Amino acid sequence: MQQGKHAVQSRLLAWFQRLGEIAHSRERSSGRPAGTLDAQAVLLLAVQGFFGAAGALSGTFVPVFLWKTSQSYALLGWYTLTQYVTSGLTFWLAGKWIKEHNKMNGLRLGVALSGGFYFAVLMLGEQAKAYMIALGVLNGVAAGLFWLAYNVVYFEITEPDNRDKFNGWAGFLGSAAGILAPWISGIVITSRQGLGGYRIIFTISLIIYGAAVILSFWLRKRKFGERYDWLHTIRQLKERGNPWRRVAPAIALQGVREGVFMFLVGLMVYVVTRSEKMVGNFSLITSLVALGAFWVTGKLLSVRNRKLIMLIGVIMISAVITVLFFGFNYTALLVFGIGTSLFMPLYTIPMTSTVFDLIGRTEESARQRVEFIVMRELMLTAGRSVGLLAYMAVVPRDDSPLAIAMLLLAVGAMPIAGWWFIRPILAAPQQTRT
Repeated sequence: MQQGKHAVQSRLLAWFQRLGEIAHSRERSSGRPAGTLDAQAVLLLAVQGFFGAAGALSGTFVPVFLWKTSQSYALLGWYTLTQYVTSGLTFWLAGKWIKEHNKMNGLRLGVALSGGFYFAVLMLGEQAKAYMIALGVLNGVAAGLFWLAYNVVYFEITEPDNRDKFNGWAGFLGSAAGILAPWISGIVITSRQGLGGYRIIFTISLIIYGAAVILSFWLRKRKFGERYDWLHTIRQLKERGNPWRRVAPAIALQGVREGVFMFLVGLMVYVVTRSEKMVGNFSLITSLVALGAFWVTGKLLSVRNRKLIMLIGVIMISAVITVLFFGFNYTALLVFGIGTSLFMPLYTIPMTSTVFDLIGRTEESARQRVEFIVMRELMLTAGRSVGLLAYMAVVPRDDSPLAIAMLLLAVGAMPIAGWWFIRPILAAPQQTRT
């Protein structure tokens, strides 16, 4: 289940708006009316839509598939940990290529490798359990390349006058895919015996990724950037009074929660129901709730009330986990999922917008957008890895409902500490020094 990753790491697109306003005061493309999308922006939306649809169709069920073929919580943990670490390292290593050389080839390679991951799973079938580490590396490299290149290309293709429209369409496409695709996949998987349904959805995802690669060749080559700073993250964290010394641990604590919740919640729905269809139904319901919650939160949120809104959010997404102590069944998981979907936007929107406001606070920091995006991902990776290590210390040894509920509460409450770290930055990220 991608509750954390696609509600948090996803929607970071909307918060490049502030970054773009400071870094680029370019003239609009000739002939494009203000507030409209040109052909390049529409093409990028299409590529993102295909990528998101393919991932939503199959990504929700990859942990279920790997667990069914291995029956091992430990192996699944190693696969996920490898994926997280590889993705973070790819962000850091590929940053030089993306900033100084060909962004479009990075984007295409990320999409192609995502398709290659599902092709490998298709070919391996039940033997995938013997290659989980290699599969984790492949999926991590693919995700790292795509998201780093996509975020930078998005920033360069759009302008302040049309970013709202682009973000609106991107959000709509992502939400539609997240709501419908897992539900459809669950129906397809349960309609076939054995692993036949998985082969169908993985094949469809592979075809969609192929279409995205082909479509990306109509995106124009982007200009090369300045020199990439390999040690940028270390420099930021060593500087006394730098606000990133507070923001970085908050991002890492966000990652601790994501590292476990991104895959374990959906897997638990399958474990208690033994039905991929119920996993799809769970995703459908919680995604619909999340869509409405994000819309309402977006209307209510402002810079002035970020601190209070985020505090309410972190308390509620932690408190709702306690439902699982009163019964670890589908009903309890659904109540937990709905509660999380309701309150997660109160946490993720202030968190993400503050981070990207901070990136765009000066022209110099905006020029280093690639390095800051890499820094953010490195902090998330560190946190996710810690969360995964906690999972691997508990669940392979004790997979009782009480042990899992306690693990979810322990890592799920980490955003409360994250709020404490970032609270001085929330109100005025543009002026903050600590």
